[in-house]
Amino acid sequence: MALASQEIAEQATHSMLAKNAVDVLIIDLRGLSSITDYFVIGTAGSEPQIKAVVEQVAGDLRERDTAPWHTEGKQSWRWVLLDYVDVVIHVFRAEVRSFYGLERLWGDAPRVAVSTDAATGEIIRRPDAGVAGDRADVLEHEA
Repeated sequence: MALASQEIAEQATHSMLAKNAVDVLIIDLRGLSSITDYFVIGTAGSEPQIKAVVEQVAGDLRERDTAPWHTEGKQSWRWVLLDYVDVVIHVFRAEVRSFYGLERLWGDAPRVAVSTDAATGEIIRRPDAGVAGDRADVLEHEA
């Protein structure tokens, strides 16, 4: 059975955090774009870490019978994109993420920052400061 787009986004965030990606963000594009439902964005500090994050995300989703439709960026390992159609996952090096600024491009979209509590290991979800009011609450309550 195929995963729903929100399940793919959630699994991707957990997989990214398992490999210590930082600044992990879910951007909800439903109702704003016909491109996809969600962007999941994370930052890795090195080429080996990007490889590890991408392999973890793809492997965990493959275990749930979900494979990417398209993958880009494995030639340079500076920005790897995993396209699951309804969810597009971006793993960046910090300087590349800053340069392209997907968060700025989709500034009207609600977003949730996802991190791991260092003391307990629990997943922490919080609306990102750039979120436009009401839609942030909708995304947070759906989780």
